[in-house]
Amino acid sequence: MSGAPANIAARLPEMAAQQPHRPAIFFPEGRNAAGRRLYSHYTYAQLDAASDRIAAGLVELGIGRGVRTVLMVKPSLELFALTFGLFKAGAVPVMVDPGIGRRNIKLCLAEAEPEAFIGLPVAHAARLLFGWGRATIRTCVTVGRRWFWGGETLRGVHARGAAVRTFAIAATKAEETAAILFTSGSTGVPKGVVYEHRHFLAQVESIGRHYRIAPGEIDLPTFPLFALFDPALGMTTIIPDMDATRPADADPRLLIEAIEDFGVTNLFGSPALLRRLGSFAAAQGVTLPTVKRIISSGAPVTAGVLHPFVGVLGPGAAIHPSYGATEAMPMASITHHEVLAETQALTARGAGICLGRPLAGLDVRIIGIDEQPIPVWSEALALPPEQIGEIVVRGPVVTRAYFRRDKSTTLAKIVDGNTFFHRMGDLGYLDGSGRLWFCGRKAHRVITPTAELYTVPCEGVFDAHPAVKRSALVGVQVAGRTEPLVCVELESGGRVQDQARLFDELRELGRAVERTRAIERFLVHPGFPVDIRHNAKIDRPALSRWAQGRW
Repeated sequence: MSGAPANIAARLPEMAAQQPHRPAIFFPEGRNAAGRRLYSHYTYAQLDAASDRIAAGLVELGIGRGVRTVLMVKPSLELFALTFGLFKAGAVPVMVDPGIGRRNIKLCLAEAEPEAFIGLPVAHAARLLFGWGRATIRTCVTVGRRWFWGGETLRGVHARGAAVRTFAIAATKAEETAAILFTSGSTGVPKGVVYEHRHFLAQVESIGRHYRIAPGEIDLPTFPLFALFDPALGMTTIIPDMDATRPADADPRLLIEAIEDFGVTNLFGSPALLRRLGSFAAAQGVTLPTVKRIISSGAPVTAGVLHPFVGVLGPGAAIHPSYGATEAMPMASITHHEVLAETQALTARGAGICLGRPLAGLDVRIIGIDEQPIPVWSEALALPPEQIGEIVVRGPVVTRAYFRRDKSTTLAKIVDGNTFFHRMGDLGYLDGSGRLWFCGRKAHRVITPTAELYTVPCEGVFDAHPAVKRSALVGVQVAGRTEPLVCVELESGGRVQDQARLFDELRELGRAVERTRAIERFLVHPGFPVDIRHNAKIDRPALSRWAQGRW
């Protein structure tokens, strides 16, 4: 698209010109008398036209280029049209996960200083009640019925832009701020990651190239942010019937219904959702022959999550556990074939979890574990293969700063001339063939008087026990010193007939591996606390406090 602005929204009119009548989005709208699911939809031409009208209406309202705008709308046709309308207008969407809690939302919005707020009525009510963005928000748009808070409605925005046939997309530059995406705060305070337009464009290119996604495919994205890539990739989006903030509670029957109704070829989901879907489908004898690929992220994907899909997916399909973070995604990927055939056995022997190989265009290194800022890169920082340290990465999908958090930016970035490395805060190593292995968060390692233990390599040993759903290494204080303890979540729903025998078997597993030989303490936990975004990352500080209170 010669001469097009560096704007992710520019991909939409291009796709609309190529496939105007192909459905872009389907949204579930209840059922008919026969029980069949009903859907509303946009074609690519309709989505392009709707986002043009919204962009024109927003600009007239004062929400134009550079205006930071909170967007709190559930997955829907309106969310897609609004997001692309904001990008077309050159506005800067501010995305905050509602699940982080009202106090954190207030802190995030005070930090972001948004000038506009677009949301559902309940979001506006919360904004007023809790004082979100009170000092800076001047323009409001309600998606739905507006009550006493004033401002414009989405219908009014459409009316303002109704006369526009084709909106001229804001001529944003590649390094211009496109959005501020707040981290979930599952491993610390939520931070606003500054996305430039070039980052979104690089992500679309990287995802499409690596996973060989072709226009015309059908996607069931169970994480809303990933769904917004679909129009740029030319895929048709099927919005799932689920609460996007609780993927672990998604009803697998509804997911399977959508897959079968539309012949879904691509599915994106967290490990928690995949565990639920795979185990249900396998138990019911369901097969999903149209699905070509499943992409998972948000937490490591264990072999226990992958195994049930072996008889569910077709022979040419693959599950792709992927690795990355809000600051840098995607970074690395592997297929379930490689995991089940090779790396799961190494994981059970304490090697950590294999993340696969870095994606094209990324430079991934391992550096020594250091809590202090590293201002300038030196090749001497890089560790040799097989040595555990902190994962760092540079490349086109890597963001350069946190919004108005200079100290966090300084701690996370290592300058190398005109480029930089991002410190992931994760530990791992590169093996002799260039594959990346994950060993847990830097902040979660357990340091005892005699050893430094890394969470994921240790947990892989105990996860191999058939009664264990997952385990978590934490540190507890015993007689004034830190001791390692492993919390265990059971496959049987939290009960075991002979707990003492289970613990003896776990100790036996641990003694067979050098990394885990010193671990003697175990506790059974009824259900691990997890992050709010993917319901998959273990909240280890909370689990550590729980264990300390019971030891």
